[in-house]
Amino acid sequence: MTQNNLKTPKAAAVAGILFSIMALLAFWLLRISIPAKTLAPNLWLSDHAKAITFALSLIPFVGIAFLWFIGVLRDRLAQREDRLFATVFLGSGLLFLAMLFSAAAVASAIVISVSAMPHERIEAHTFDFARILVSDLMNIYAIKMAGVFMISTSTVVIYTQCAPRYIGFLGYVLALLLLFGSHLLEWSFFVFPIWVLLLSIQILVDNLRGVSVTK
Repeated sequence: MTQNNLKTPKAAAVAGILFSIMALLAFWLLRISIPAKTLAPNLWLSDHAKAITFALSLIPFVGIAFLWFIGVLRDRLAQREDRLFATVFLGSGLLFLAMLFSAAAVASAIVISVSAMPHERIEAHTFDFARILVSDLMNIYAIKMAGVFMISTSTVVIYTQCAPRYIGFLGYVLALLLLFGSHLLEWSFFVFPIWVLLLSIQILVDNLRGVSVTK
């Protein structure tokens, strides 16, 4: 039991850090590869195909790291886990991944189609449909589920003191921003992985210092 207590917080921290780094890299590559103005799909897709493909190839590993992060945190909470928040915590995390994977699959389909037929012009309506679908999946559904995940996780952080309370209160503020004001911030989808990175680093630092994360 002692060995598990020593390893579990560190595993959660490492998984959270890996998730955050890969997610930030993938989101950044996708963000800089998508033009602010509407251009010919074949033109900008061919110019940024490598960056987009690499970013999309990171998404499955982002999901694996995030699942590991969720699993380790739940294992750490064990019997102290409240059923209500456990359901919201797990459900919102899984829905976030479902929306993320769906958006990545649609984007990947467009890139593969253009790469397979580089001389065939993709219809503007087809491309606009795919672009809007990816945007809605990420900026409306995925980001809202990320906000719910942050609220449930912040509540657990505050009541179990498995991390400093300021991270929990910061999570509330950022989650409300994602839930109600994400459309106002162009880079709002970076908020979630940055918060997870902060939480994970704090857990790792406390673990290395020998600070107990349970009360």
